[in-house]
Amino acid sequence: MKKYQRLAQQITEQIALGVWQPGDRLPSLREQVASSGISFMTVSHAYQVLEGQGVIVARPQSGYYVAPRPRLAKPAPPAQVVRDEAVDINTYIFDVLQASTNAAVVPFGSAFPDPRLFPLAQLNRSLANVSKTATAMSVIENLPPGNEALRHAIARRYASQGMSISPDEIVITAGALEALNLSLQAVTEPGDWVIVENPCFYGALQALERLRLKALSVATDVQEGIDLTALEEALNTYPVKACWLMTNSQNPLGFTLSPQKKQRLVALLNEHNVTLIEDDVYSELYYGRDKPLPARAFDASGTTLHCSSFSKCLVAGFRIGWVAAGKHARRIQQLQLMSTLSTSSPMQLALVDYLATKRYDTHLRRLRRMLAQRKAQATQTLQRVLPPDVKIHHSDSGYFLWLELPPYLDASVLSERALQHNISIAPGKMFSTSDTWRPFFRFNASWEWNEREIQAVETLARLVREML
Repeated sequence: MKKYQRLAQQITEQIALGVWQPGDRLPSLREQVASSGISFMTVSHAYQVLEGQGVIVARPQSGYYVAPRPRLAKPAPPAQVVRDEAVDINTYIFDVLQASTNAAVVPFGSAFPDPRLFPLAQLNRSLANVSKTATAMSVIENLPPGNEALRHAIARRYASQGMSISPDEIVITAGALEALNLSLQAVTEPGDWVIVENPCFYGALQALERLRLKALSVATDVQEGIDLTALEEALNTYPVKACWLMTNSQNPLGFTLSPQKKQRLVALLNEHNVTLIEDDVYSELYYGRDKPLPARAFDASGTTLHCSSFSKCLVAGFRIGWVAAGKHARRIQQLQLMSTLSTSSPMQLALVDYLATKRYDTHLRRLRRMLAQRKAQATQTLQRVLPPDVKIHHSDSGYFLWLELPPYLDASVLSERALQHNISIAPGKMFSTSDTWRPFFRFNASWEWNEREIQAVETLARLVREML
């Protein structure tokens, strides 16, 4: 970095920290030369750069002053229910995700946890074991609804939380996303209204676009979750067929609904005869003593379609998920046979072999501990290096942080600039069809904090300061 750039950055950081307030007179060129020890031309060049960026203003015969912050009109409160008769978000999401697949990119925008936290050696041994014993009939035996032993293992994990779910209603899928998509197909037709959170997991928006469904995005708070009053308004106003929600460690916000709110949610949807499609892929990544119950546990009618997977807590590459489908199990099996046919037979068998070793819960305890530590470390680092007017929304589960820039900034612009420095983030635009979350972005805090990650965060902080 050249001397004038270093000086310009230093002054920008001082302004961000409040050393210099809007309207304050900066040291004159000669004063700056005397205090910094660098040449008059260098100081002059730095001031010109800052003036060109709008950080400072020159007043004739008076000197240089910190530029005033733009006066923004108070934004109107966001609509509690946003209707989108045609969802069009796939292209943007694809571009963002594709840009961050490069191995050289620091993947703060990734949806998956650090794969080095997974027991890959043990899983590979299980895969090798089953490959030796697999028969020609294995493929047929693992067609929908999927491997019987695996379905029994999943049913027993439900039972450990006091939930009675038969293995016969569990359908093994190629990851949770297939489970969610099949569930949506099973209970809707093109043109139907579907409720999602605002913001929500972008996979839900992609599914709505692909299936030509209409979205009702319901206001969702970063701490409290979905606004049940707004949800009831939507249910009373529109002929809603399904509701796709995350009740535990919601992506991207991170909250977990209280048991009381889950109970009220299920009762409200049952009252309006609306099917809940529950995306629960992060349920194992809680930080407290007790695993939170899904909304399905509060649904005595058993109409909730509960979807989960092993991708976020055990291994991403195996693509093994499931849906506890209740009365919709047969329909989902039919849909699966007409599309992907079945989930990978070797991967199903390998998971059965691994789960039989009783190492899964030991792995989960270590995983939760490591994620909690890394998330705390990431939070501390971000708080230290980011400008003070950037808010960090923390949650006690999962591995995402939700960052809020000042309202006049656009996280999509920050994302584009960060990619030029081989850093990815997930801007708020990925998670909503409205502009409500434009100043926000999701940050993956699962990575080990080495020099590469620390430097990337410092670069991100500098880019934010340049945008202020």
